[in-house]
Formats: sequence, C-alpha cells, structure tokens
Amino acid sequence: MSIKLLVVGDTKELFFAQSESEYLKRLTKFVKLNYVKVAGSKKSSIREDCLKMEEEQINKYISATDFVILLDENGEEYNSRNWAANLNEKLTNHPNLTFVIGGAFGFSDSIKKRANAKWSLSKLTFPHHLVRTIFLEQLYRAFTILNGGKYHND
Repeated sequence: MSIKLLVVGDTKELFFAQSESEYLKRLTKFVKLNYVKVAGSKKSSIREDCLKMEEEQINKYISATDFVILLDENGEEYNSRNWAANLNEKLTNHPNLTFVIGGAFGFSDSIKKRANAKWSLSKLTFPHHLVRTIFLEQLYRAFTILNGGKYHND
C-alpha cells in the first residue's frame, strides 16, 4: 500500500520542517508515502497567475488512475476515527491514492474539478505549511487507529 502526498512549495520554517520529518519517519512503519514537493509560484503575486502555475506543477504528478483528495477548507470534515475509516476505505478501493496540499491561494478550478474528493482538517484557516504537519500527524494517527495502536485516546 502506498500514498502520494503532493505539497506546493518549500517549508521555510525549521520547526515545520522538523515536525514534517518526524511524522514522515513515524509513518514508514505503516505505509510507503511518496512525499512530493512541487514548485510554488514565485513569479507573480496575482492569485489567478499563481494558481495556474501551481496547477501545471501539480498536474505533472497526477496520473489518470490516481484517486485525488484535496486538503481543502471546504471539504468533508471527520473526527479522527471516521477519518481513519474513510482512509481505510479509500486505500482498499483505490490503489493510487493521492493527497494534495495546495499553496497559499489554494487550488485552481481545474484542480478542484479533477479531484475525486475534498477533505477538510478544520473550518479554521491554517498556513499551508502548518497543514502539512497537521495532515501528517492525522495520517499517522489514522494508521495507529487502524492497527490497534495506543496513540489515539478517545
């Protein structure tokens, strides 16, 4: 079983990079995670131009057979156990599962249309670099739930 995680841009803050590394390391015992950083838009401050440039980068790593889930503030919300169950269902039924965390402006309309699902981590708005850590932690939590680990406490 493997998962692809596409993220836009580099993580500049050391503490975010360290937390990402920690959860990426923890996840190795549960899943092969292909963590792909795609170039963020640096050539423009105009929202639509940025989204178009990032769309081109994201599309380089999405194949026709990928089941694509966008991490989006307008997506479905779950508690941790339901999120784990939904993840398990997706992994069971879709061998090419791809999650995408967009840049500061989110996603282009084209990427939104390509997505098979949208999941939200919260109704709150977070910086996209923090979303990476939150997502990786929740992915780790989901796998511990699915494997009967003691990490998650109800």
